Amino acid sequence: MTGKGLGRKYMPLFIDMEGRKVVVFGGGSVGFRKASLFAEYAETAVISIDFSPELEELASSSSVELIGSDLSSVSDGSILALMEDAFLVIPATNVPSLNDRIRELAQGRGVLVNRIDMAGEVVIPSVIQRDGLSIGISTFGSSPAVSKYTRRKLESIITPQYGEMIRLQDEMRTLLKSKVDLQKERKALLWKILEDKAIWDALEVSYEKGYNVAYNIVQEHLDKKG
Repeated sequence: MTGKGLGRKYMPLFIDMEGRKVVVFGGGSVGFRKASLFAEYAETAVISIDFSPELEELASSSSVELIGSDLSSVSDGSILALMEDAFLVIPATNVPSLNDRIRELAQGRGVLVNRIDMAGEVVIPSVIQRDGLSIGISTFGSSPAVSKYTRRKLESIITPQYGEMIRLQDEMRTLLKSKVDLQKERKALLWKILEDKAIWDALEVSYEKGYNVAYNIVQEHLDKKG
């Protein structure tokens, strides 16, 4: 499914950011927000003439690198050097013309750009994470409020037990492969576990309790088969 923003077509993707570099230009609140998001996933550098206290605290407690530079007075070559080896560049200064200049230089190098003022090449969604489950939500800049509202609604439905159920399904699938030959039969049992309210209720108490209820369902099935 594709989404459209400003005449563009977007396809949702999940990208392994390990070993990749993200360069954020701008040391204010937006730069802090972007650096906070990517610090967990990628090598992240923030470039600015000065940095907010939040960014300085983030850098002291994570691998985020702060690089001091007066971007308004440096050459194109210097800016290109600052984004060397970048996979993604985020122009987040408070000067629109400077953001445009950074964007054009990055695109000229074939580097992906996430714009903060409109939907660009890369749109960073609002994210819900439940261990092995990730959901991205975006209106492609048309309504950040709707994105936030949707995330809040989904968070009330996609509870932390979803992560526990993913773990349980993985363990049950491994168990069933050693005990049940037919794939169709294994699939039916996994769906039975997934749709069993007693298991979901048990997972709210603990993973072990949920596992035991699921295991009993599997064992009862095997006992009936003889």
